[in-house]
Amino acid sequence: MKEFLTFSAEVSAAQRDGRAIVALESTIITHGMPYPQNLRTAEQVEAEVRAAGAVPATIAVMGGRIHIGLEPDELARLAQSPDAMKLSRADLGACLAVGRTGATTVAATMICAHLAEIAVFATGGIGGVHRGASDTFDISADLYELARTPVAVVAAGAKAILDLPKTLEVLESLGVPVIAYGQRDFPAFWSRSSGLTAPLTMQSPEEIAGAIASRRALGIGGGHLVANPIPTEAEIPQEVIAPLIEKALADAAEKSINAKAVTPFLLARIFELTEGRSLSANIALVLNNARLASAIALCLQKR
Repeated sequence: MKEFLTFSAEVSAAQRDGRAIVALESTIITHGMPYPQNLRTAEQVEAEVRAAGAVPATIAVMGGRIHIGLEPDELARLAQSPDAMKLSRADLGACLAVGRTGATTVAATMICAHLAEIAVFATGGIGGVHRGASDTFDISADLYELARTPVAVVAAGAKAILDLPKTLEVLESLGVPVIAYGQRDFPAFWSRSSGLTAPLTMQSPEEIAGAIASRRALGIGGGHLVANPIPTEAEIPQEVIAPLIEKALADAAEKSINAKAVTPFLLARIFELTEGRSLSANIALVLNNARLASAIALCLQKR
């Protein structure tokens, strides 16, 4: 499979030296925020991983190759690619075949990270069960990828625009360990608590690395979801964000927004409704997740 992979110089050196590596997705760059803020945020996240002692590997498809780590000019070019495909498991191969530029979602990043032998991945929030899924069957491929691909995903829970109780139910049915870091509550992306109790709670990166290593030793497939609450100072409380999410959902329904367009529309609408506060919170939680993912990767590397 490595015939499809191109490694950045930094990632190649890290693999040669046995250093800890943290995978990073690229849809946050192409579909999450406008240029040049997207580039600055991507650079910040990479810098956070380096400061924590690990090596960042931002993943994207460019020129018919899966890039594991991007050189600075490649990162800048991706940030200015308005027609980049949004890639999940279903369209990763097609993007490679036609030579398009593609940004990886959680599911596609997990696949590529596993091909590159990277065990830990930091993102903002995972996809999940969309509200109204009993009618639309709109369930993110991220959940199924967590059940099959052995990569630990550090996220601030699932995106708060989703049906969080049903998302947790599906994860349980699929046998995915969901570990809340440092608290009993399952976080809700912009908010530290969803009001739901997480199935598992751990207090340190060492404990989480131990759980990952134990599952691997037992031969149990699939990954882990490490739910890391947003820093307190950056949180948007549930009582503030919940009515704005409802408004954004109503707007999406009125405009008949569906499929892959739903999440980008909702995030953009909530940005407008919060007067930019949601984006600031998003950046804070991604940086926080990068720090925890780096700590877990370092613990795994020591093992």
